[in-house]
Amino acid sequence: MADVVLFHHALGLTPGIEGFAELLRAGGHTVHTPDLFDAHCFETLDEGVAHASKIGFGELVGRGTRAVEDLGPELVYAGFSLGVMPAQKLAQTRPGAAGALFFSSCVPVTEFSPSWPAGVPVQIHAAEEDPYFMDEGDADAARALVAEAPAAELFLYPGSGHLFADSSTAEYDAGATDTMLARVLAFLGSH
Repeated sequence: MADVVLFHHALGLTPGIEGFAELLRAGGHTVHTPDLFDAHCFETLDEGVAHASKIGFGELVGRGTRAVEDLGPELVYAGFSLGVMPAQKLAQTRPGAAGALFFSSCVPVTEFSPSWPAGVPVQIHAAEEDPYFMDEGDADAARALVAEAPAAELFLYPGSGHLFADSSTAEYDAGATDTMLARVLAFLGSH
């Protein structure tokens, strides 16, 4: 079974993120959920992004890096939206990564290293009409990653909800989340 580090989105470590972690645990996996916001949660993405900006995006990535210091090397790094930044950096730069799962976001690979590390599988999941994913460069970064890495997959789901897999948000889509969860569990079971 996989050892997963799951980083939250800009709303913070919400009950929906904890619930998603529980679904992965029910599949037999160990899941760590570091709180990059020190127990602060927000009602809107704008509020959460403003909080993240105050902390500094470099510091948030640093908090993610420090959160895994005492964990073994063979981790699957996962992140929702803002949480993709530390997940992707760690998957690309920390030796021994077992895989990566990116939800509703993807950063250009060159942000963290010249290329995607050989042998590290990755799945990217997003809503096909999510304006944050489609219009802000994430979709392009995801397609470039899939073109570069042999073990990379991009899955798009009907709808426009940026946080469609967080059951504590109004954007929650149970059907899309169930489909995504099945793919994620299959991914974790094979790595």
